[in-house]
Amino acid sequence: MRTVIPKKEDVASKWYLIDAQDQVLGRLASQVAYLLRGKHKAEFTPHIDVGDHVVVVNAEKVLLTGNKLTQKQYTQYSGYMGGLRVDDVQEVLKKYPERVIMHAVKGMLPKNSLGRQMLKKLRVYKGTEHPHEAQKPEDLPDTLRRI
Repeated sequence: MRTVIPKKEDVASKWYLIDAQDQVLGRLASQVAYLLRGKHKAEFTPHIDVGDHVVVVNAEKVLLTGNKLTQKQYTQYSGYMGGLRVDDVQEVLKKYPERVIMHAVKGMLPKNSLGRQMLKKLRVYKGTEHPHEAQKPEDLPDTLRRI
């Protein structure tokens, strides 16, 4: 019996819609990363992108537990003197709520070109509207729900 390795062309990907309203950020991000990697599929292979597309709406209504809303910070360093930029999560959540979810999911994906390829299949939107009605995203079934 031979091991069957799925080809990228043979893998059928679905579109899932997740509402982030009143969901904890880390638990939501782990669910999204699980779907993007394709770990819920029988043909999961670590070195091939077999995951699905995920659309997350209501990004501004995501919850952070404990004191993270006041204490958590995002840092960026350009490499130059004085090039350290520190943003509080509360400010980022007001201006760009999509970035908070993208950053959390990115940390849970592989740190290589495959992870960057998987992250392109994630779409995060501020409100309830999204331009992906043509793809007919379906709500996440209870069998795949981990949160």
